[in-house]
Amino acid sequence: MRTPFVAGNWKMNKTIAETRELVFKLSMKLRDIHGVEKVLCPPFMSLMAASALLEGAGIGLGAQNMHWEEKGAFTGEVSPVMVKELCKYVILGHSERRAYFNETDDIVNRKLISAQTFDLTPIVCVGETLEQYESKLTREVVSRQTSQSLRDVSPAFAQRIVVAYEPVWAIGTGKASNGLEANAVVKDVIRPALAKLFGDETAQAIRVLYGGSVTSANASEFFGQPDIDGALVGGASLKIDEFVAITQAAVI
Repeated sequence: MRTPFVAGNWKMNKTIAETRELVFKLSMKLRDIHGVEKVLCPPFMSLMAASALLEGAGIGLGAQNMHWEEKGAFTGEVSPVMVKELCKYVILGHSERRAYFNETDDIVNRKLISAQTFDLTPIVCVGETLEQYESKLTREVVSRQTSQSLRDVSPAFAQRIVVAYEPVWAIGTGKASNGLEANAVVKDVIRPALAKLFGDETAQAIRVLYGGSVTSANASEFFGQPDIDGALVGGASLKIDEFVAITQAAVI
């Protein structure tokens, strides 16, 4: 059985002081929720502050992005070695990275290979835009992103990868997909693509999350689906009661 997984992507929000306050309050409530893997992903500047507060709390810490190179002349970038000092997890290929920073499947794959090299657990995002969705290209786009972004890693490491299906048209819009529709994409598109890469057994072991306007009101609808194993939560992860309720809803 796949352990449920809930991660909060804070995006470009919260100062270091605000991070300390939010992490402290969240950890007090999240530490008593068992049966689900919990991860917080604040901005880079706040990772050290969050790390100190999360020690021993049973809550993981993740970065929102990283470069694939260990070091070098890449002004403004953060290397996997730097991430690993504080984090176990890293988000790769988020739609905002793909859309605003021109990240391709090949770039995401290079970062994934680097995550494997430096023993980081990646949360790899895939998902179609509104235009692609309306043009009925969901299967083609999501299958391609999954196949190309996750290629060339070992089956053993692949079992650690977390995939997040995030339809771009639902992220931050308040317009979430529905449970049946999202589950169909995971079951009929993402898992078959994973099976071609790693075999069916590994494909069934990989956890696949839903992301896109997840709230406490709709979380159970997604978590009740057989192929959805949790959520990558955006805006609601900045609201204590919302994120706690979403996490609680993921408990088996």
